Amino acid sequence: MLVCLGASHRTATFELLERLATGLENAVAPAAARGRVTLATCNRYELYLDVDDATDPASLLEDVADAAGVDVEELRHGMRVITGSRVSAHLFAVASGLDSMVFGEREITGQVRRALADAQRTRTATPPLERLFQGATATSREVRAISGISEGGQSIVQLALDLASNRVGDWRSARVLVIGSGSHARALCGALVERGVPSMTAWSPSGRTLPHPAVRMVADADLNRELGAADLIITSTNGQALTTTRLALARGTTAGTTLVVDLGMPANVDPAVAELPGVELLDLPTIGLHAPVPELQASARAHDLVESAAGAFEASAAAGPVITELRQHVMRLLDSELARMQARPGTSSETAEATERALRHFAGVLVHGPTTRAHTLAAEGRLEEVVAAVETLFGLRVGEPANDAAEDDDAARLASARQARSATA
Repeated sequence: MLVCLGASHRTATFELLERLATGLENAVAPAAARGRVTLATCNRYELYLDVDDATDPASLLEDVADAAGVDVEELRHGMRVITGSRVSAHLFAVASGLDSMVFGEREITGQVRRALADAQRTRTATPPLERLFQGATATSREVRAISGISEGGQSIVQLALDLASNRVGDWRSARVLVIGSGSHARALCGALVERGVPSMTAWSPSGRTLPHPAVRMVADADLNRELGAADLIITSTNGQALTTTRLALARGTTAGTTLVVDLGMPANVDPAVAELPGVELLDLPTIGLHAPVPELQASARAHDLVESAAGAFEASAAAGPVITELRQHVMRLLDSELARMQARPGTSSETAEATERALRHFAGVLVHGPTTRAHTLAAEGRLEEVVAAVETLFGLRVGEPANDAAEDDDAARLASARQARSATA
């Protein structure tokens, strides 16, 4: 069975989240677990475990507490134990941005996808966990395409920059230093450019390059100079990257004001930095105080879609093959039509891309209803009716291999058309 041990900004302090992230970074899964996927973000730390049905889920907290060096009673207050069908409902909501500090957060979907990829790379992901996380990613796409929450969805990066705007003033003349080279740092660079920052410097503790045309990487020997010159320092890396002593030495007798934004988990900046003259610290707990209340903005449609998807996931063992056949049939037809459209002379790149987005959105909406209905009927023991209907209406044979050659031909034509369009763009 699948179990989620979840701590987030809703249940735990940021201090506890930091200790979990640090203490469990290299820890093995609880002994009772066959597999594990770890979802660690700036405002949550969750373990998704595949365990034997006879396992007492509550006992897993003791293993986690020992591994993280946390008192088990403190952990029981800050970490939820989720079992049964609620595991999929919870993860699907998380992946869709419905359980984030900022409702509709867009970055969480990529973090869920990377969590599974990391588990697959370390061979800790079992097939049930893979299906769970793949279902969460698919659900997040569907929720954003149909519910419209992506139109207003923010991210922690955007919220942090909104809060920094009052201190920065004119972004076009701001001297910005980014510390880090991961996904948040890359998102930061793009968001800063959108706000008018023409160029910025960056330093990576790991030595990795931050690929962005507006970024100039800083060598270790030049870091103190950049720290002293920056109006805005934003950190998003692993572990502490900025101490009070280092910043004090770098600033020297500088009379100007420096805003330090810490987006790291664990925290990248020594909290005592805020006590330095002319320095203001904006960290995750502070950002969290300014986050919109999710319940006030929640889209009923989005929550309904998540509940529907979670229910469908629970019935997927029975309904999976017929739904997969139907979806693949629709996608094959779609790819075939796109290949024909994009191969026509005179089709501009903008027109082709806009048409493809619209048709893929339409295909998702078109399949959503039958998918939900099929899973509902399967859960009611009426799977044979679903199979008969799909085979009769679409001429499919559920369980038989698809025409791979034809599908490969469509994919090849579509890829060729895209390459030709790129070459002429």
